[in-house]
Amino acid sequence: MPRNNESEKKNALTRRNFLQSVAVISAGAALPQVALAESAQKITTAPKPINIDSPDAALAALLEGNRRFISGQMNSCSVPIGPLLEETVNEQQPFAAVLSCADSRVPVETIFDQELGRIFVARVAGNIATPEMIASLEYGVAVLGTKLIMVIGHSSCGAVKAAMLNKDAPGQITSLYEYIRPAIHAGGHNLSASIHDNAKIQAKLLAKASPVLSQAISEGKLRIVPAYYSLATGEVTVLKD
Repeated sequence: MPRNNESEKKNALTRRNFLQSVAVISAGAALPQVALAESAQKITTAPKPINIDSPDAALAALLEGNRRFISGQMNSCSVPIGPLLEETVNEQQPFAAVLSCADSRVPVETIFDQELGRIFVARVAGNIATPEMIASLEYGVAVLGTKLIMVIGHSSCGAVKAAMLNKDAPGQITSLYEYIRPAIHAGGHNLSASIHDNAKIQAKLLAKASPVLSQAISEGKLRIVPAYYSLATGEVTVLKD
């Protein structure tokens, strides 16, 4: 009889060990599935809009995004498009506006590594402050609440080159020249200097020509800065007035 008891105890321990092993293996097999489920949840959730509460914070966010662009460590490329479209279909919450040249080598959202709905972009050859551009940027500030306007020129700007040569052109291309001529005079007919001065002049024009923008500036709700984009390096540099 004692031997039978010992045998039964051993069998019970063996069954218990077996069941425990099965439980451990099952749990281990479930871990990858849990991890996959959590990963799927992460990639199907759109990021929340960036909470920017000041002009300086908006500028810092743009420049930090540009640093990510230069380093090749962009965040916007990994954002799932489906949830992002759902997030922005009924509203936009841009924290900054950019008056940029229409040049195809200056894709604003890309060089600042920002997703849909983060930057309100106005693009025109020569990044000039025409009445239409001013009206668009007023909308960005007054209605959408953008904290910053960046006027960004770029190296080898064709519009500035054309205005400097002052040659006849087809259609309405020459209508751009009058907006750029003050920068050409200020830059001493030097292309690089004129491009820099053009961004500065257009930024000052925005601040002075629009009561909407000037009031936002005086209230500390808006900042307008000129900047320069290098086609060779991808770097954005804020210009001193």
